[in-house]
Amino acid sequence: MSKANYKEKSDDTASFGYRNVERDQKAGMVRGVFDRVANRYDLMNDLMSGGVHRLWKDMVITRANPQPGEILLDVAGGTGDLSRRFVKRAEDVRTRRGGNPARAIVCDINAQMLIAGVERGDAQGLDWVCGDAEHLPLPDACVDVVTISFGIRNVTNKVKALSQMRRVLRPGGRFLCLEFSKPVNKALQTPYDLWSFHAIPRLGQLFANDRESYQYLVESIRKFPNQTRFAEMMEEAGFANVGYTNFSGGVAALHTGWAV
Repeated sequence: MSKANYKEKSDDTASFGYRNVERDQKAGMVRGVFDRVANRYDLMNDLMSGGVHRLWKDMVITRANPQPGEILLDVAGGTGDLSRRFVKRAEDVRTRRGGNPARAIVCDINAQMLIAGVERGDAQGLDWVCGDAEHLPLPDACVDVVTISFGIRNVTNKVKALSQMRRVLRPGGRFLCLEFSKPVNKALQTPYDLWSFHAIPRLGQLFANDRESYQYLVESIRKFPNQTRFAEMMEEAGFANVGYTNFSGGVAALHTGWAV
């Protein structure tokens, strides 16, 4: 892959869906969206992916290959959905091979999301930290795996956040980012657009009484860089052996990289 040359906007604005807002306002606006949907976060992902996000997350964990004693940092980890999978998979390995239990740090800028996760229960092996992806409150080289699932597109400065995630990884650590992406099959584009722009906001209104938040989330997917460009951003942030795997024809993509 060629040397990354993607640069984020250097002016004082950032995209909030299809709107341009002041860069220093975006984080608060995103926080407001997730404040409103925190108690229906799993429903939100079910609506946006038709429930397939559960299979995608299982595939992420398979690629992450959790091992006993490892520490995961799950950035924008919300209610801890991915973290629970990681700890459980590592525990399954530990029952066969022995070793220390794995741990997961669920880090999210939105306290309401973390509260919703704690209230779900079943949080053995999980630690909860309220923190910003662009300023992770962890020391250098302290975790074995970093994941971020459907969260990077909401970050104002994506390269800065990626650099932070690279910073906290130990040498040889692995990074996995699951995000909605760009369909690679043109035949998918029309039904995908119909589902996104017509069905999802209506379902958000029906099931969560919140059309506006779901409209933003759909728009944020369209503003997110395509697979190749995001891989370039990962290289710019210092990851090695960068690659990606399309899920469901590119509706989502799993981006991977390593700390060396």
